[in-house]
Amino acid sequence: MADDRHQQRQQRLKEQVDARIAAASEVRGILMIFTGNGKGKTTAAFGTALRACGHDKRVGAIQFIKGDWPNGERNLLEQHGVEFQVMATGFTWETQNRETDTIACLAVWQHARRMLADPSLDLVILDEITYMISMDYLPLEDLLTALQQRPASQSVIITGRGCHRSILEIADTVTEMRPVKHAFDAGIQAQQGIDW
Repeated sequence: MADDRHQQRQQRLKEQVDARIAAASEVRGILMIFTGNGKGKTTAAFGTALRACGHDKRVGAIQFIKGDWPNGERNLLEQHGVEFQVMATGFTWETQNRETDTIACLAVWQHARRMLADPSLDLVILDEITYMISMDYLPLEDLLTALQQRPASQSVIITGRGCHRSILEIADTVTEMRPVKHAFDAGIQAQQGIDW
């Protein structure tokens, strides 16, 4: 009797899922946002890049804020043809220089604009760009325009805390990472190969 009820529930679920799959007929690139205060935004973005590469898709990545320290994602993905452009100034709380950070941001933004206009790129990652908007290093309108004018088949991932509501509004998929517990808060050092 329990097996029959289980089979009936699973059949109803299958019918619902099948109906949703059949109704999803539009094919185009999507805008994904990984935001929130929890760990894993960049990890999720580069996990998607790895998946895309595994399907022979072309990927480009821009890393805002990141420094010139060893980068596991870059070490692997560049071997698979992923172009990386890195702001390379390090964290803004370390640099503490608005002028030089803005100049570095705008320089790497030129590469982002090029990638967002390139129809041969299937996926573009704008890692930590939310900070560039919230700190007024990059005008919000510049980002919105580039996102809206990108090739129709191109998907984009934006990562970073505090994503601006105007970007959230045009996104297709938004995931908010929420911190529950973090090793660093317990005094455990960040680890190469795990945290970066």
